[in-house]
This record gives sequence, structure tokens and C-alpha cells, in this order.
Amino acid sequence: MKRAQIAAKASWLLIAVFGLALTACTSMPRQQPADEAIDDGVVTAKVKAALIEDPITKAHDISVETFKGTVQLSGFVENDETRTRALKLARDVAGVKRVKDAMEIRDGSS
Repeated sequence: MKRAQIAAKASWLLIAVFGLALTACTSMPRQQPADEAIDDGVVTAKVKAALIEDPITKAHDISVETFKGTVQLSGFVENDETRTRALKLARDVAGVKRVKDAMEIRDGSS
């Protein structure tokens, strides 16, 4: 991978982490200490990055939310293979304690 690509990904990840941390502090219905919110923001950013980088999951509309290390994946996927892959990718991210599956399979024929 070229240095420019690595730098761009690192910059995006840093921006995402701080943006998510700020969002997590203000919009979550439950209160949590700032350090936990930041940790959750980092986990969310890492899971999103893993989903985007993976050839099976990158083109899907999968949302990621994290609260106290529990990651919830929601949105739409085309099949069980994609769902299973997304769940595995999320579980493999450092800091993830548990993964909840709220994804739905979207019928491609409609």
C-alpha cells in the first residue's frame, strides 16, 4: 500500500474517532463516562474500517453502533454469507466484547 493511501486512511480514522466520540457523548440515550465513550468511538471506527476494507461487506449498507464494548450491526445485506462475514469482522476487532446482529437480508429481486 502506498504511503499516501496509508496516510489518508489514518487521517480518516482519526477524524472518525474524534467525531464519533463527540457524537457518542451527546446523542446516546444512556450516560457513560467520557473515556468509555471515546473507547466505544474507537471500536466503532475500527469496525467500520474493517467492513469497508473487506471485499464482501464493503458495498453494503451496514451501520455500526457501540455501547460499552457491545457492537450492534444494523442495516441491509444481500445474503447470509455477507451477514456472517460482517459479524466475524466485528468480533475480530480489538475492544469488541459482544456483537449484536440487527441486520436484515434485503431481497434483491424487488
